[in-house]
Amino acid sequence: MNALVAILSPLALLLPAVAGPLPAKPANNTAQEAAARTDLPKGFASLPAGPFAVFEEARKPQEFGQVRIEQRVIIRISPGRPKGREDMLARAPRSDPPSGYKEKKLHGCIAIDDIAGVEPVDDNRLLLFMRDHRVLSAALERACDADDFYLGFYVERNADGMLCSKRDRLQSRTGATCQVTQLNRLVATKD
Repeated sequence: MNALVAILSPLALLLPAVAGPLPAKPANNTAQEAAARTDLPKGFASLPAGPFAVFEEARKPQEFGQVRIEQRVIIRISPGRPKGREDMLARAPRSDPPSGYKEKKLHGCIAIDDIAGVEPVDDNRLLLFMRDHRVLSAALERACDADDFYLGFYVERNADGMLCSKRDRLQSRTGATCQVTQLNRLVATKD
């Protein structure tokens, strides 16, 4: 019995197709006829007549005004790890330790990608630890406090990729924005 049902059930599905199409109902295609019907929700009265009219409307070319694409690259410089600074000092050639450091004015700019870390010192100075083991100092505007930069800073990359004094502004993670007024190189001195 089960085998007979298994054979005849696909045939039972074909019977409506063999019997012929159902009688056609008159179509209500216009918006006025749809508005007159009470069985449709009010929002459907404004729909286009055909079922794919929404897609056809979306395919029509649309005109746009001016399009502007802007690109900004912001670089974050974080504080150098204490371990990283110790490694930099460990690789330094062994000689008599310096008795102090002196700042020498650095003319020009430095590459932003060469900055490995930052540490605030004094009132308005930051120490910049470079990837080539140099240590630079960046003087900020008088009104700026270097302690605002204890978590590092953000700087917007210029077309040249350089950080220049009297041109670029640094933004701390706390929101302070300061211009770099002078870049100096720290040089070891001996008495």
